[in-house]
Amino acid sequence: MAAITVTAAIAVAVPSAMAQRDPAYEAARSAGQIGEQPDGYLGFVSSPTAAVRDIVNDINIKRKAAYTSNAPQGSTVEQFAFATGCNLIAKTKPGEKYKAPDGRWLTRDNGPPVRDSRCP
Repeated sequence: MAAITVTAAIAVAVPSAMAQRDPAYEAARSAGQIGEQPDGYLGFVSSPTAAVRDIVNDINIKRKAAYTSNAPQGSTVEQFAFATGCNLIAKTKPGEKYKAPDGRWLTRDNGPPVRDSRCP
């Protein structure tokens, strides 16, 4: 799992960096409309506008491509995406939304986020 985790952080660096340059993405994230999920993809906390839906769908397509092309031998795309999701949730900032293992959307505070027990 450690090798998957290290590679997972690298795999989504490009899609995440590209998204962070988009003011609409940043606004939706700051407003709590979207958040990170344990499966490695962005999710909708509330009903999105068409523009927010398009941004998230685009990012998730790019993440899927990165997971597919970078999954280490011996792991599935889903395992790799999950490991990346663990890392992305850990990197959320206070005030940002993320999905807890029980499916609830939580707002990150100053403490560590609630993550799946299988996360490294």
